[in-house]
Amino acid sequence: QVQLVESGGGLVQAGGSLRLSCAASGRIFGINVMGWYRQAPGKQRTLVATITTVGVTNYADSVKGRFTISRDNAKNTVYLQMNSLKPEDTAVYYCYAVRGVLGSWGQGTQVTVFS
Repeated sequence: QVQLVESGGGLVQAGGSLRLSCAASGRIFGINVMGWYRQAPGKQRTLVATITTVGVTNYADSVKGRFTISRDNAKNTVYLQMNSLKPEDTAVYYCYAVRGVLGSWGQGTQVTVFS
């Protein structure tokens, strides 16, 4: 199995920035894609961003131009740099990883943006 641990969430003022980290451990060999989802209260979990082992990225339209996903393959860690944060970005952010045909989820980290 792959274990994923998120960190970096917190409380931030609108317009500010946060940097989330997700470290993968366990059976990490063969992980092809890592990324982030988020879930706000009363809403569905939605895609935020993904990145492949060769650096191809994908972003939700709502965060494009504000968020940047990156990956350190040597550390098996993925990052999400979040700039120009808005109150509507408030959610629990979940890391995920795909190893072969199997997917794994982290426990989530809370991000709260206040105005």
